Amino acid sequence: MPELPEVEALAGYLRERAVGRRVDRLEVAAISALKTYDPAPTAAAGRAVVDARRHGKFLDVVLDGDLHLVVHLARAGWLHYREGFPSAAPLRPGKGPIALRVRLDDGSGFDLTEAGTQKSLAGYLVADPATVPGVAKLGPDALAADLATFRERLRSRRGQVKGMLTDQTVLAGVGNAYSDEILHTAKLSPFALTDRLTDAQLAALHSATRQVLGDAVRRSLGQRAAELKGEKRSGLKVHARTGQPCPVCGDTVREVSFADSSLQYCPTCQTGGKPLADRRLSRLVR
Repeated sequence: MPELPEVEALAGYLRERAVGRRVDRLEVAAISALKTYDPAPTAAAGRAVVDARRHGKFLDVVLDGDLHLVVHLARAGWLHYREGFPSAAPLRPGKGPIALRVRLDDGSGFDLTEAGTQKSLAGYLVADPATVPGVAKLGPDALAADLATFRERLRSRRGQVKGMLTDQTVLAGVGNAYSDEILHTAKLSPFALTDRLTDAQLAALHSATRQVLGDAVRRSLGQRAAELKGEKRSGLKVHARTGQPCPVCGDTVREVSFADSSLQYCPTCQTGGKPLADRRLSRLVR
């Protein structure tokens, strides 16, 4: 899933490549992907791209005349920039990976695609991004929150710190991968309860959040959209590294699996050497 650093980099890439160009047309290939109907997609035609921004994990392509194409890429969505398209013919709704296409007046543009069968990519054509339900509910940006705000948000509800970091209403921008990296850097168990974290632990968590996300943004900015996924993978220390040695202490990175996701952690760095129970495996051996 694209998270704060990748979406920030995609916005930067669009600012460099698309700003100043006019939209030739916005095409909808997956009807379910466009969540708004007024204004219609045809309203984007002829408008200049004036900016690209980020709201948490939402990408906001700003058009002149106060129109915004706001996109949430969900788990398997991505942006593919094209210097040219193979055909000028409009897209036909179908079962392919392309959900939305933005053609620009110089012949270039970008596709918003989604792999897999579970289609969750969502696009909104709106006058105000705050009217997008997911944007309206966002908490403070995880990279911008100061220590006092960060501490207040994490203590606003009782829960496991992994879940609180990824709850977009608590802090915006962190997903499954970077939460694993942040907790590893902060040397905290993903199952630690937020109401039991000390001020020192919360300060370490805040510092780790800024360090991990800041480093990822710096690595990602300036990268072409096609290179961002590889750049993200190359910087991960524990996420998606199950069975490999921790680059900090050398212990084996472990995994806890859930119904539709998993987390990775280092026992030595994060849980005092004690492996966490993998509940899915525990159910299998009963």
